[in-house]
Amino acid sequence: MCSVNEYILFLCEDMELKKFEVGPFLENTYLLNKGEENLLIDPGFSRESEYKVFRETMNGELLAVVLTHAHVDHVQGLSRVLQDYDVPVYLNEEDRFLWENYGSQAKMFGINDGGFNFTPEPLPSDGSFTIGSFTFECLYTPGHSPDHNSLYFKETQCVIAGDALFKESIGRTDLYKGSLPLLEKSIREKLYSLSEKTTVYPGHGPLTTIGHEKTHNPFVKA
Repeated sequence: MCSVNEYILFLCEDMELKKFEVGPFLENTYLLNKGEENLLIDPGFSRESEYKVFRETMNGELLAVVLTHAHVDHVQGLSRVLQDYDVPVYLNEEDRFLWENYGSQAKMFGINDGGFNFTPEPLPSDGSFTIGSFTFECLYTPGHSPDHNSLYFKETQCVIAGDALFKESIGRTDLYKGSLPLLEKSIREKLYSLSEKTTVYPGHGPLTTIGHEKTHNPFVKA
């Protein structure tokens, strides 16, 4: 049985977002589309059937893969994607330990994958970044992982928050270089500073809004 739960969330007239819930960790992989251009965020495909749904859903050209962070559940489908698409991969360069030790990460979870033989293109810690017709703000939000970025699309008032912020929850901080005080700081200073109407697309679970989390998140209050 295919574990993909794919649906389309329209953000504005010229941009749409597709979500794929994939893998044993039920990770949210996102595909952004503008016309004939596409960005793939956090490819977590663990099976060919999941990857096939993505291939059949995408229309146009894939410009790049952008990673919020390099934990195994967010990158385990990357090698499969790169078999078919010769595109750049972007990752924050503050701390590449997780990327460089992906093989060891995978082994811990019983996944037989030796890792990658290339270095990702640098994603800035903070500031505006453009790939094709897509422009977004990079928000450095460590605490769950040392290389974590959230991606804020101002024109559509949405943020792809990776594993920093979930609906009424936050990312775990007991993994390598995790830090609860640092994650709390990241959420308060980088995410809670966004408009309360901003939609949050997390790395796991359902979407939420900044306003909802500032009021109802039991882990990080505004």
